[in-house]
Amino acid sequence: MSRGQNNFDIVRYEYYRDREVGFEGFTAGNYLFREEFTSRTWATRYDFPALTDGRVKKDVLPDATPSGAQGWFINTRRPKFADPRLREALCDAFDFEWTNKTIMYGSYDRTVSVFQNSPMMATGLPDATERALLEPFRGRVPDEVFGEPYSPPVSDGSGQDRVLLRKASQLLKDAGCAVHEGKRVLPSGEPIVIEFLIDEPTFEPHHMPFIKNLATLGIDASLRLVDPVQYRARLNSFDFDITVDRFNFSDTPGETLRSFFSSQAAALKGSNNLAGIADPAIDAMIDAVIASPTRPALISACRALDRVIRAGRYWIPHWYKPSHWVAYWDVFGRPPAQPRYFRGIPDTWWYDRDKAAKIGRAG
Repeated sequence: MSRGQNNFDIVRYEYYRDREVGFEGFTAGNYLFREEFTSRTWATRYDFPALTDGRVKKDVLPDATPSGAQGWFINTRRPKFADPRLREALCDAFDFEWTNKTIMYGSYDRTVSVFQNSPMMATGLPDATERALLEPFRGRVPDEVFGEPYSPPVSDGSGQDRVLLRKASQLLKDAGCAVHEGKRVLPSGEPIVIEFLIDEPTFEPHHMPFIKNLATLGIDASLRLVDPVQYRARLNSFDFDITVDRFNFSDTPGETLRSFFSSQAAALKGSNNLAGIADPAIDAMIDAVIASPTRPALISACRALDRVIRAGRYWIPHWYKPSHWVAYWDVFGRPPAQPRYFRGIPDTWWYDRDKAAKIGRAG
C-alpha cells in the first residue's frame, strides 16, 4: 500500500506567522516547497530571479477532493441575526464578481455548497431519496428545500450592484428593519452594528468593499483584527458577530458533521459550529448521512443536508479553486501521474541528487 511513497529520510517543516515573511523565506531558499494561497502573490510575485532562471518551478496541480466551504459565518446565537431575511440581505450585499476580478485576479469560482466540488453537493430538484428524508419536515423548513437549492446571486461586477442592493434593502424592510435617521435598525429600534473578526491581515481587502455596501444599506459594519490567541479565545466562546472560516469533509462524511452543524454542537463551547446552527431537520439529515447503508444513500442524504443548510442562510459564501498552486526548488523527482485526491507532495515525490547538483542545491 505504501509502494512509491515516503521517499524522504527527513522532512522538515518551517512555520512562519506572517505569509509575507514566509514567501520571502521561500525565495531565499530557506525551504524548498511552497503551496501558495494568496492570489495576488501568485499573480504578481512569482518573478524572482530563482524562478526566472529555472532554479524554481511553479505548477498548478488539479484536486478532485471536496473543496468544502469557506465564507463569512454569521453567529446566529446573537438575536440581531435571528431573521434569515436579514442574513440573506448580507449575502446580497457581497459582490463576489467584483472582488474576484479586482482583488483576486479572477482566480476563483464561487462557493455555493458546504460540499463544493463533490457529488454530495445538491443540484436541481431533490431526488426520491432526498424527498423522503425531507418530507417529514415540510412546513418546518423553507419551501425552497423542495426545489432548486439556494445559490448566492451573481452581480454585475460593478462593486455596487444596484439591483442586488435594492433586493437586500427590501429583505431588510420585510424583516422589520427600517431606516431611522440614516441608520438601519432592528424591529426593536436598536441600530444594526456588525463587527467582522479576523486574525490575519490577508482578508482585509476583501472586507472593505463589503463593509462599504453594508453602509449603503444603513448598516454600521467594521473590521477588527486581533492576534491569533485572542481570536481563538473569542471563537471558542462564540464572542463574535461574523468571522471567516474554511472547512471541508472527506468523500465519506460521517460523525464529523455533528461538530459543524448539529444542535448539540451549537451549545458546546469550542465546537466548529460557528454559525450556531440548531435545527431539528439538519440534525435528522446528519443522522441519515451517518446511518446510510450504501454509497448512493449517503450521497442523497448529504444533498438533503446541503439543501437545508443552504436554505438557512447561515453563511456568506466565499470562493474556491479545485487545484493547488505550488512552487518548488528544482531538486525533486515526481511520478508521471498525480494522485487524484491530493497533491502528492511530500508523499510521492523524492529528492533527485542530479537535479539538485545542477542548481547548486546538492547536499
